[in-house]
Amino acid sequence: MTMVDAPPKAGRREWIALAILCLPTLLTTVDISILFLALPHISADLGTGPTAQLWVTDIYGFMIAGFLITMGTLGDRIGHRTVLLSGAAGFIVASLLAAYSTSTPMLFVARALLGIAAATVMPSVLALISRMFKDPKQMGAAFGIWGSSIMLGVILGPVFGGLLLNSFWWGSMFLMGIPIMALLLITGPKLLPSSRNPQAAKLDVLSLVLSLTAILPFIYGLKEIARSGWAITPLIGIAVGIASTVLFLSRQRSLANPMLDLKLFGNPAVSAVVIFGLLVGFILGGQGLVIALYLQMVEGLSPLQVGLWLLVPAIGMIVGGNAGPAIARNVRPAYVMAGGVTISAIGCLLLTQVDPASSIALVLIGMGITFLGNTPGGTLGNFLMMSSVPPEKAGTAGSLSSTGGELGIALGVAITGSIATAVYQGAVTVPAGVPAEAGDSIAEATVAASKVDPALAGQLLDSAKDAFTSALHTVGVVNAVLFLALAGLVLAKLRFAPPMGGGAPGMPPAETPMDDAIEPEKVAAS
Repeated sequence: MTMVDAPPKAGRREWIALAILCLPTLLTTVDISILFLALPHISADLGTGPTAQLWVTDIYGFMIAGFLITMGTLGDRIGHRTVLLSGAAGFIVASLLAAYSTSTPMLFVARALLGIAAATVMPSVLALISRMFKDPKQMGAAFGIWGSSIMLGVILGPVFGGLLLNSFWWGSMFLMGIPIMALLLITGPKLLPSSRNPQAAKLDVLSLVLSLTAILPFIYGLKEIARSGWAITPLIGIAVGIASTVLFLSRQRSLANPMLDLKLFGNPAVSAVVIFGLLVGFILGGQGLVIALYLQMVEGLSPLQVGLWLLVPAIGMIVGGNAGPAIARNVRPAYVMAGGVTISAIGCLLLTQVDPASSIALVLIGMGITFLGNTPGGTLGNFLMMSSVPPEKAGTAGSLSSTGGELGIALGVAITGSIATAVYQGAVTVPAGVPAEAGDSIAEATVAASKVDPALAGQLLDSAKDAFTSALHTVGVVNAVLFLALAGLVLAKLRFAPPMGGGAPGMPPAETPMDDAIEPEKVAAS
């Protein structure tokens, strides 16, 4: 590449803008988990029952997943800065509504509106970063910094929740986001580039409805099956989701300017990164559920203790998120990603050595190694995808990546939760004189143990803990296999992308056959 062809370097303005963009990213991630610790307080104040608590908690993630594609497409048409700033304004209003809610329905509506507003963040931020940072080396560093903000949100969510609840009322958690979004509204018009593509897909109302009914009922059904077992209502939800998906895809093929350009999946970077996000979300969502239950039910930790202990393996996120892009400056990103998830497989296998009688150290080490290995993939994958699609499709591509992750988490919780339950039920021994329900789950066993003779309780709990540990071992093996399969996928699909320290991002070296390469020009032409 000659100096004439070299992409322009980002300056001080772009790096300040990146810092501003990281704040709403961190905030929307924090808001996913921060409500968990507040549920007892909300229940006492508003009289929110157990089922309503689940809906108030989950509706935020449901609406994010349902509106991501819509917001990405809308950003491609009217401008990602416009969509992001509109979302920030909506987030402020919804935060005030949530903080001062006087009833459960009011809080539910506020959380739903927060989810819609938060859905503007991820696709808009990804598109804006790819627009501001043209130089491959700078773009890689920018995505690394942005990825760290996601990790910090995951890490700090429970900590922020505990600190605020210790000093203020539960609504204070929602007020935390107001100054962050206000800062975005003030600085965004000056720092963020404007972009709009009048030729982009119009907001097709039927496509919007079908995209929502494809994702929301499907995720709802999976979550309900994971929580309560097989029932007709969640099965109907899954069926509606599948049928709507088929209709949505059929409509996109028939539209001249579709809401979702299916030709994007012909780009190896897009298809591989969406699958990568889906599988990593699946693994981490399911493993996170099982480990959280293990630490509480087997090790006897409180929810707050679990949140604090999980800060330890989260160090692996920070290290991996920064080391991955640095290594990828000189090593092909596919090799870094494949090597990373192979390391994650080792972390999963360590979980098979966990014993109820041992300390929690091995659990934390296994989780830390898992985080260390898989974290670079998210940052590098988004770099490869966003740098290989035409600018006018950046929002759509960003929404695909985020939707894959959200769907993967829901699938992981549902399927991995079902696998863990099946293993537990097959391994547990319920002593005579103990209610049979104790064999359904370790939570039921704990409840039953509190109501029977201490000798029987001891036998039951020992068997339940051993059985759930076996479930953890099984999940570790399954996830290790999935990580290794993911390494193969990454090498097959992305191996031609050069190191990020030089060359055009997403492009193969000159000697690489073009039919096997990542070819953004072909995607743009299509």
